[in-house]
Amino acid sequence: MHRKRWLVTLCFLIGLLGVRLCHAAPAPPPNVILILADDLGWTDLACYGSDFYETPHIDRLARDGMKFTQAYSACTVCSPTRAAILTGKYPARLHITDWIPGLPPENPKLLVPPWTKFLPLEEVTVARALRSGGHVTGSIGKWHLGGEEYFPEKHGFDLNAAGSAAPAPPSYFAPYKIATLPEGPGGEYITDRIGAEAARFIERQKDKPFFLYLPHFAVHTPIQGKEALVQKYRAKKRPGQRQTNAVYAAMIESLDDSVGRIRSKLDELKLADRTLIIFTSDNGGRVPTTSNHPLRVGKGSCYEGGTRVPLIVHWPGVTKSGSICEAPVISMDLHPTILEVTGMKEAARKGADGASLTPLLRQDGELKRDTLFWHYPHYQHYQLGGTTPYGAVRSGDFKLIEFFDDMRVELYNLREDIGEQRNLAAAMPAKVEELRARLHAWRKEVGAQMPSRNPNYDASKPEHDPATRKKPEAGK
Repeated sequence: MHRKRWLVTLCFLIGLLGVRLCHAAPAPPPNVILILADDLGWTDLACYGSDFYETPHIDRLARDGMKFTQAYSACTVCSPTRAAILTGKYPARLHITDWIPGLPPENPKLLVPPWTKFLPLEEVTVARALRSGGHVTGSIGKWHLGGEEYFPEKHGFDLNAAGSAAPAPPSYFAPYKIATLPEGPGGEYITDRIGAEAARFIERQKDKPFFLYLPHFAVHTPIQGKEALVQKYRAKKRPGQRQTNAVYAAMIESLDDSVGRIRSKLDELKLADRTLIIFTSDNGGRVPTTSNHPLRVGKGSCYEGGTRVPLIVHWPGVTKSGSICEAPVISMDLHPTILEVTGMKEAARKGADGASLTPLLRQDGELKRDTLFWHYPHYQHYQLGGTTPYGAVRSGDFKLIEFFDDMRVELYNLREDIGEQRNLAAAMPAKVEELRARLHAWRKEVGAQMPSRNPNYDASKPEHDPATRKKPEAGK
């Protein structure tokens, strides 16, 4: 009798436990922090080879997660890459193909096609998608995707701090004169301020899933660093170093400190184990402010120095500590990756050109894509090593560049020639035709806008006045 009663009681308890388990609340989706540096070059971090800049916090992020060695920005300048990250679409498809508003030369051979100088409101940004799924969303830092009617609040962000149409702050030291950022005390450094605002956002949203988009102004011009750090790096200069700008080095250290501050806040609030962190840059490093060696030149260029960027992803419990991925990836991939990680895989499939990086992060598969494209129907005469309108395609180890002024091509094997010094176009005509056909077919598929001939072009004059080129910064 007692045995029977005991069995009945046990069955009742097991049943009750089963009911409770079935009705238990599902685990909340992970938080996401996307940190975007501005103009940070491929070798501007110690973990990517710099022997001058010091980045211990970002280096630790790389040790904790996965470092990508062949990550690319969607464009050689900022606004198109930012649009690509937020939407998962190629800049050519969006028709956002230059930094806003751009700066054409005085006497161009080609006329730039009409292009979009804002992020259209109908685009589904990663913030809008995540907010629809329950995340609180914040954008803290540079926006540069249109005027007030296209600010972050119009694109799915609950918070906009410091985002405006401007490409850079008037000064890195307060007063900042940024309408969307309350002034700090005199002399406050904006990179520190953005880090503090980010920490406050995390603190406020600690009990809810959140998406924090953190597009730093650093290390864009004006090149201004905190004096104590500047003096530190001036004392560190040694013969033979390629990277020697002490003010720029100070800016990078402040950027690194901001990353450290964010991670400390996550640890303090016990959120680190459920927060995905992504760190990358919007284009290559600006020459001569920094050196992207062994890559060719830098920002504004059609070569690797213009578009190869650092990318570090830390997905707690998934990415293997200290792992390295050599697969070519690009800015648009971040959109579907974030949505899949947060359980919104179906939303990630709608209209995105990017590929989710989750099989690479899990190390259980590869991307089903082997080709990347670039389309830049503009001029970059004011950047050292800048370029004329071009398109490019990378497939496997080969990269083809097509220049629109005369449709000449250059072909490089990046595995054997990362510095793009040996043009193989004449020696490999079949490869040229294969890649050129793929590039042209892609342009047609995405509706890429092409430049046209300038009927008023004067061949007796230069395309641009060299006096308009911006001068290198003082204070090295």
